[in-house]
Amino acid sequence: MKASSSRSVDGPAPDNREAIMLAAERVFAKNGYHGSSMRDISKEASVSQALLHYHFGTKEKLFDEIFSFRATEINQERGRHLDRLFADDAIPGLPQLIDALFRPTVELGHDPDRFGNFFSRILAASANSDDPHTKTLIAEHYDGIALRFIGAFQKVLPGISRDDAVWAYMFSIGVGMTMMARTGRTARLSNGACDDNDVELLLSKINLFVCGGLANLAAATGRQSGCA
Repeated sequence: MKASSSRSVDGPAPDNREAIMLAAERVFAKNGYHGSSMRDISKEASVSQALLHYHFGTKEKLFDEIFSFRATEINQERGRHLDRLFADDAIPGLPQLIDALFRPTVELGHDPDRFGNFFSRILAASANSDDPHTKTLIAEHYDGIALRFIGAFQKVLPGISRDDAVWAYMFSIGVGMTMMARTGRTARLSNGACDDNDVELLLSKINLFVCGGLANLAAATGRQSGCA
């Protein structure tokens, strides 16, 4: 499932594994994991259930492969941003760090050529799931990069406690889940004044909001320890 694919998602060839995964992603996004069946997916992909089972085995394995592909795409990009920001022991500014956290997810979710808006719905549902398997997926694919950002918060904001850095990451990710894909709700609530199609504007607003929260958490840590 190539991130740069720009072909139509309709009418996949019977042996097109990438198109089958995209069709499955649409079904999972629309119906949720438990509300989707291999029959639904085969119909959406215009292939036989036998071919689905041949390529992926089970619905769970198909879901896991989609999740792994998208999460890896996002987090490899995040990792590259972090490597660049902290190269040669540099300490970046907080806005640059927040951009590294959000840009890969927002750009994917808003790019029609990569169809990331489907995964944004899957990810939001998965992040709030109590299902043990889904929790394992989140831990496997997101905990590593989360720990890198938590550590980065502590380097960029030396006054912030480890506990508050964890809270900061979780609260920040909540913002990301809400704004990862276009929904049009900001335009509806603002009578058209706010446009969530504008990725750069959206990232700038997220950055201001999250940086303010992080700075306040760091300041609160300092006051509680008698340092401010």
